[in-house]
Amino acid sequence: MALTKDDIARIANLARLELSDVESERMLSQMNNFFGIVEKMQAVDTSGVMPLSHPVAAIQEITLRLRDDVISEPDNREANQRSAPAVEKGYFLVPKVIE
Repeated sequence: MALTKDDIARIANLARLELSDVESERMLSQMNNFFGIVEKMQAVDTSGVMPLSHPVAAIQEITLRLRDDVISEPDNREANQRSAPAVEKGYFLVPKVIE
């Protein structure tokens, strides 16, 4: 998959970027190089390869260090909502912004 100058111009427009001709050419080259790498990676046969939970798991057994999921902060909802302009049933009320 190769991008064209028009593709770069459209992407820049969507990203609200103004690219000079030099920047546009450089971006075209870099993005086409990137897509070339992706195509090479997609060509590799990975059938039968199990995904790893961690890159090191391919060479040694690892145990993920996860902390216990325990409550460590007190419930300060009422104190946190005292300065709010509008609260109802424990929720902050905000004005409607989408019509």
